[in-house]
Amino acid sequence: MRFRAKFNPQRRKKMSIEKTNKEESILTPNSVTKSDNPLDEIVDIEQDLPKLLEKLLKRFNGREKEIVLLSSLGVLSSCMPNIYGYYDGHVVYPNLYILIIAPAASLKGAMNYSRPLIEKIHAFLLKNSQGNSNSKASNKRAIIKLLPANTSSAEIYAYMNSSIDGVLIFESEADTLSKMFKNDWSNYSDILRKAFHHEAMTMARKGDNVFLEVKEPKLSLVISGTPEQLKPLIISTENGLFSRFLIYSFDDITPFKDVFEKKLNIRLNDFENAGNLILELYKKLSKRTTKIQFKFTEEQEKSFFKEFTSLQSNMINNQSDELLPNMRRHGLIMFRICMIITVLRSMDSINDVTELICSEADYQTGIKIIKQSLNDLMENYTYIGDGRLSKQDDDLLFSVKENFTRQELIESGKKQNIPVRTIDDKIKQWRKKKVIIKVGHGSFKRSNK
Repeated sequence: MRFRAKFNPQRRKKMSIEKTNKEESILTPNSVTKSDNPLDEIVDIEQDLPKLLEKLLKRFNGREKEIVLLSSLGVLSSCMPNIYGYYDGHVVYPNLYILIIAPAASLKGAMNYSRPLIEKIHAFLLKNSQGNSNSKASNKRAIIKLLPANTSSAEIYAYMNSSIDGVLIFESEADTLSKMFKNDWSNYSDILRKAFHHEAMTMARKGDNVFLEVKEPKLSLVISGTPEQLKPLIISTENGLFSRFLIYSFDDITPFKDVFEKKLNIRLNDFENAGNLILELYKKLSKRTTKIQFKFTEEQEKSFFKEFTSLQSNMINNQSDELLPNMRRHGLIMFRICMIITVLRSMDSINDVTELICSEADYQTGIKIIKQSLNDLMENYTYIGDGRLSKQDDDLLFSVKENFTRQELIESGKKQNIPVRTIDDKIKQWRKKKVIIKVGHGSFKRSNK
């Protein structure tokens, strides 16, 4: 499994099929190196994954392999009942929100391979459900695993109330979800925000005499879409939904794939077979009378604190402070990724344990995935927002006259200890948000927007 170790989203260029240039990393903002060998800029984690994931990924290459891994983790995050851990003093479960962003007709459709991992659980629960999904008079719903995105807020409450092990929203077109947010009866953005942290939710409808309470909502999301589909889904970076997603994005020029390749059917068979194994794992876990606690080792906890302290420092010094919620929530996302991988590695002995300790290999896998996601986050930050600036950006922009040059902004930034690279990134973001306009070479003007 390959994740790019070096990536500067503000200088991203179209990659040719044959050649990739090494770019500056947001994690090491002062170092710029170049290489003609793509292998110099990626990290191979496939050999460190549990056998089930390793087998599923071996028939994929490049971007497809990465998409399949992340979407599979998102699907599997809804397949592990009675697994929990403590994070920041709170009980948390494995549930992830995965968002894959790429141009139309790209490789993002590879995420659909991961759906069979949960379909057999969904069929098993639906068949054995005691709820009456057809009765409008009943508040109960069938117990399910897969919940369609085009669902009303009331129905989401009802299904989450019945399906105590949690549900998964799996949607290959992000605008299906964003269209729902435009209606009062189906705008469940607040539900997504609360469910990420398992916050208790209640709903009361006086006319129907309905009261529903979901004490520990467990919801997973696996969604893909284009950059333009992302805008209506997450209208602002400040409403909190954006910071809850693990984002994977790319705009590479990908090769034309062989649509008659024989291994395509073999891939589907692999996931069908894996779905049977995940169903058996689900049955084992759901039958338990006691939960299994996932833990980091003491050394990993110290390393985790050190890693995220460094990430926060880099983000404060070199990026927008608006992204701090994203960075901090990525700590929880990493914890959950490590939890999922550890469970998969312990499938055969899961009946015999009361706690699971994260291996060093799984801890390092989580760190690598999260750092890549933070890089992709910076790429998509410029697509989001309503044109408003953070206080830090606002102070910087108005520290120069209405018509200003890049050099004047750099000089003003020096007084605030803002690096030159960050100034250039801010100029690009401000132009995208149309708060400044370019009037000449290295010359800009604040707009009246």
